[in-house]
Order: sequence, then C-alpha cells, then structure tokens
Amino acid sequence: MASSIKSAALSNVGKIRANNQDSGYAGNNLFVVADGMGGHAGGDVASAIAIRRIRETDKPYSSPGDAEFALQSSLIAANQLLAETVFEHQELTGMGTTVSAMMRVGDSMAIAHIGDSRIYLYRHGELSQITADHTFVQRLVDSGRITPEEAAVHPRRSVLMRVLGDVDAAPEIDTAILGTQPGDRWLICSDGLSSYLAEDRIKKALASGLDADAVSHRLVKETLDHGAPDNVTVVVVDVDESETSAAEIPTTVGSASAPLTFEGETGRRPLRLPTILLHPLKVATTPEDSHFEPESDEYLAELIAEDRRRAIRRRATWLIALGVAVVIIVGGLFLSYRWTQTHYFVGDRNGTVTIYKGVQQSLGPISLSSVYETTPIKVSQLSSYTKQTVEDTISANDLAAARAIVERLSDDAAQ
Repeated sequence: MASSIKSAALSNVGKIRANNQDSGYAGNNLFVVADGMGGHAGGDVASAIAIRRIRETDKPYSSPGDAEFALQSSLIAANQLLAETVFEHQELTGMGTTVSAMMRVGDSMAIAHIGDSRIYLYRHGELSQITADHTFVQRLVDSGRITPEEAAVHPRRSVLMRVLGDVDAAPEIDTAILGTQPGDRWLICSDGLSSYLAEDRIKKALASGLDADAVSHRLVKETLDHGAPDNVTVVVVDVDESETSAAEIPTTVGSASAPLTFEGETGRRPLRLPTILLHPLKVATTPEDSHFEPESDEYLAELIAEDRRRAIRRRATWLIALGVAVVIIVGGLFLSYRWTQTHYFVGDRNGTVTIYKGVQQSLGPISLSSVYETTPIKVSQLSSYTKQTVEDTISANDLAAARAIVERLSDDAAQ
C-alpha cells in the first residue's frame, strides 16, 4: 500500500504584533516554516524571501539524499539572496530568518533546519521534537548548566545563535533523513506556537483525530486563547495509506503570500544584528523579537560568564532569603521557648508532689518542662480527688501561684 500526504498551512499575526514576520508553505513534497527576525528592519521580508527561494525545490527527487542536498543548497541560496538584498537595501540591515523544512521522498523525510522554529513528529501516541533549537539557552541546557524549565524563563531565551541572514556567508544547516510511515503526523511551527503552547496541549491537538486543516486551526486558536503575543505559523502533514497519491494544491501563508513591499521604502533606521550584546532582555507587554548573535568563541564565553554571574546572584539571593527564614524560625522558636519557661505547673514525680518549670507539652523528643522543686508531700497522702488532679497536673501562671497550690495540697495531706 502506497502512502500519500495530506497537509495544511496556517499563519496568524497574533494579538500584539503589527505585522506578520512568519511565512509558511505546504506543497506536494515540500513543507516549510520561516520565522523572520529584525522587527521593522525586515523580518517579514526575510522570511518571505527565504520561503520563495526554498519552495522552488518542491519537486520529486530520486532519493532522500538528493532531496536533503537540494534542501540544504536552497537554504544556502536563500541566505545569499538575503545578503544581496541587504546590500541593495541598507534599510533592511539586520534582517534574518529561521527555517525548518521537510521534503518527502517515498517513505522518507529529508529535513533541513536552522534557528528555533521546530519540527515535531506524532507517532503511535507519542510526540517527539525532531529538531534542536539553535539558541543560547539550548546550549546551556545541552551542557547541563540549566534545566529546560529554567530555559523557558531565561532572560536570553530569544537569543538565536544560527539563522539565515546577512552575517554568515556559509551558515551551518542541520540536515537529516528520517523514515516515515502511514499514521505519522508531522508538525512544523514557529516559536509563536512552541513558546506559548505546552507540548502536552500540542500533543492533545495532534491526537484529536481531526484532519490536518482542522488541527492547524485548533493549534492556532489555542495559541490565540493563550494571548498569542507573537506571530504563529503551523504546517501539519499527515501520512496516510492510499492506492493513489493525489497532488496537493501548494499553499503559501504569512508574509510570503503577499507582495514584497520593501522596494523604495525610506525612513527605516538600519539595525545591526548584535545590538543587544550583554544587555539582558526585559519582560514587556509586547513580545520579544528574536535576536541573532554569531557563534563566536568570544561571544559564547562572555554569554556563559554572564549567565554564571547571573546564577551566582540568584544563588546568593536564595541563600540570603534562606538565611533570613532560618533566623526568623530560630528566633521564633527561641522566643516561644522563653515564653514557656515563664510558666509553672504542679504534678506527680515518683509519688511526690513536684513543681515543674515550663509547660506540659513537648516537641518530639524535646520536653518543654523541667523539675524546679520537689516537695515533701507524698501523693498517696492526698484525697482521691486531689490525687487525681495532681496526676493530671495543675497549671500555674508563675512560681508564686505554684507555691500557693503546693500549700493547699499540704493542707489536704495533713487532714
């Protein structure tokens, strides 16, 4: 039984962005998502240029290896085209884009990836992230310096280490060839989805049994329901069993679906890519732009050093807070103990009426009372009722009150 592909692509500007810097494409064999960066410096232009160049490779290939090479070559060509565009339009300096692409050849998927858009595979009830984010925080996670949970709130979580743009003439592209089978559901998405929708919710949507188009709308809607501060783009690809493989109508979404409008524009201020070097990002009501910083040893060393300083400050803050908490707890326990030692009670100790200092309780193995004075009165000399009250202990607010109780007990014993 041959396998066929059914796909859908959808892009949304989100609830805060003024323009859509994402682009997506779902064709007969090729499926791509690109997330532009650079804000008004041309993120929308970057993703559109990349998608338009890469979609030229949407055709049959004789082998998965040929498709992998074609994808890699198209990303390098798109990178060169971006550099040429910036050279001709200086107002676009600083633009760049992520790209995550898949090319289907028979029962294989050739993959090319750069940046932090993602490719997921849902198979047999399990969701797997196929691509690795090319971000600074992912480097920290991979090296064991921080946890994935810490990476999600790290102040430099939007710093990209690899993108297509006008900085690196030969960017490193991750490529792979993976097998695919009927029943597989693939998802390509920009970080507008993966950063704001938990993986368990993504998995639940992919497992819903809806077709590709309905699933893509559900994923985007759930992201919008969560506020969707960033552009969000998804491409859903289903592998089905089919005798025939009907051709899909290619779909382009996002900025690549509209005419490029940067020609002749003026008034844009050039923005160099490494503008946030060593400046921590701040949480704002508007979404953070992704920023690119080249993978240089010096820069990585400085970022890691800065992160180490941040970790030390965080650890110091926790230690100070812990120390203050310990002082408060110890101080409270000390004052509580001092308070107990201002009280007295009368009780039975080895058959003798005894004055105790403290209260009748204990904290685990620690008793909050001690013998203060042993009297000559024998408990056996007391009346039955009085004897019972002594055995149950008689509380006194101070030492004078305790001595007064002993005097009354002495009178009772003398009768």
